[in-house]
Amino acid sequence: MQANRELFDEVMVPNYNPSAVIPVKGEGSRVWDQTGKEFIDFAGGIAVNCLGHCHPALVSALKEQGEKIWHLSNVMTNEPALRLAKKLTDATFADKVYFANSGAEANEAALKLARRWALDKFGAEKSQIIAFNKGFHGRTFFTVTVGGQAAYSDGFGPKPADITHVDYNDLAAFEKTISDNTCAVMMEPLQGEGGIISPNAEFVQAVRELCDKHNALLIFDEVQTGVGRTGDLYAYQGLGVTPDILTSAKALGGGFPIGAMLTTTEIATHLKVGTHGSTYGGNPLACAVAEAAFDTVNTEAVLAGVKAKEQLFRDGLNAINDKYKVFSEVRGKGLLLGAVLNDKFEGRARDFLVASAEHGLMSLVAGTNVVRFTPSLVITDEEIQEGLARFEKAVAAVVNG
Repeated sequence: MQANRELFDEVMVPNYNPSAVIPVKGEGSRVWDQTGKEFIDFAGGIAVNCLGHCHPALVSALKEQGEKIWHLSNVMTNEPALRLAKKLTDATFADKVYFANSGAEANEAALKLARRWALDKFGAEKSQIIAFNKGFHGRTFFTVTVGGQAAYSDGFGPKPADITHVDYNDLAAFEKTISDNTCAVMMEPLQGEGGIISPNAEFVQAVRELCDKHNALLIFDEVQTGVGRTGDLYAYQGLGVTPDILTSAKALGGGFPIGAMLTTTEIATHLKVGTHGSTYGGNPLACAVAEAAFDTVNTEAVLAGVKAKEQLFRDGLNAINDKYKVFSEVRGKGLLLGAVLNDKFEGRARDFLVASAEHGLMSLVAGTNVVRFTPSLVITDEEIQEGLARFEKAVAAVVNG
């Protein structure tokens, strides 16, 4: 049987349109496809492979746990889950952790908890959820409705109710919208899918204050920003604003599916026995790998390295732009960066993505106008230079048609 791109069209549901490249092997920030062609990975599986491919710490945790115990059920707890939860609470504002399998599931849990908390404490009127246009929170029906991109939530019939969207960084609109009937505000502390948009410091501060004023919970979706991506362990720590609930996934497992919702003891009491659950959530295999990923990233050296590597990227992208004049700015923080196309190349992010792949570089887009980079947090400086050299060739190819 030929496992090729044609087979995809034959056997897969057509909700994806993957490239013809099928990677078969990865090591660090390099990947090889079926033909043996080598790529530098600036995509990291969309900010997931925080330690690149086949990192020894993760491989060893997987093998070791794989020979002990894989799955129980939540009728019993297990050692890796307990250790990981303790490390997460020790390193953050949170006291309690709920484990799931993905960012969408962690966000679903956060939203259900917020609604439950509000209902228990204040009654049925307090149900409004405020989120932000261009936000992205997952693909379950609840999370995709809270996400601020109608294209993803339209066409599936009636949506979950009482969800309001305002523009990110628009304090006046937010102030007008929040009230004592608001139960929660969900936001990314740096919008990812929406175009790599950072929050203004005064905006995020004011959101926190207004949530306090109206007894609303602040939920930070740190699925993409969490576990070192911005140079802080979690992005909220670099903003100086603490949420009531935080969600984590993607990099948390370094490539192994896991999600987590973190909150305080007081709020957590509202998810009583039987109110929410997940068959696989917190299974020993995922938690053992995630513990190894978390331990490896949560060090001064790696987190400081992210900030240094950000500068290398910015300098390299600016140098390319000096030559080819394609970007209006480079946005983002740490190793969650977006090169924004200028008016002349508006809407052509995908062209840069395709050209990059042709020149042996894996990159991403964030909308039609932003080329996104989310490489391994431990990518070597040499790999950054080599990847940028390949990206420059891709930019030249697009510019010269």
